Amino acid sequence: MSAPPVHHDVVRPEWIDYNGHLSEPYYVLVFGDATTALMDRTRMDAGYRAATGRSLYTVEAHVRYLREIGPDAALEVRTRVLGRDAKRLRLWHELYVDGRLRATEELMCLHVGPDGAEPFPDDVAAALDALHVPGEPEHAGRSIAAVGRGEVRRPST
Repeated sequence: MSAPPVHHDVVRPEWIDYNGHLSEPYYVLVFGDATTALMDRTRMDAGYRAATGRSLYTVEAHVRYLREIGPDAALEVRTRVLGRDAKRLRLWHELYVDGRLRATEELMCLHVGPDGAEPFPDDVAAALDALHVPGEPEHAGRSIAAVGRGEVRRPST
């Protein structure tokens, strides 16, 4: 197993929302950059994408916002490969500030090319397999809990 990929960034002023914290879409932007860093490390870099027309396409994502992040924070995203098959890749990102976990994102990605979903080339598959971490984080695979069992609940007046 290789050392897990780590992506670093810094919160920019334009990423701060009306409450003075990192705005929702920028968590996803930073996680997306971490996915690109993983692609670069596993032989799916810009040259690969240009030469083959292949890339990863996110088909499902689940973000957990655990703690607020303020202006100018130094961000560290640690990425784990949870598993893969011939065409799909399951990733887990953890976003840290000052060593404290602030958010997570779980992704299901599909390896796509000009003709749709395609198997990973052998060298890419081997590079991804080298980053696989056995076991799963406690919250991996979870979904958002149902509220009201399908009924709309209105506050009583």
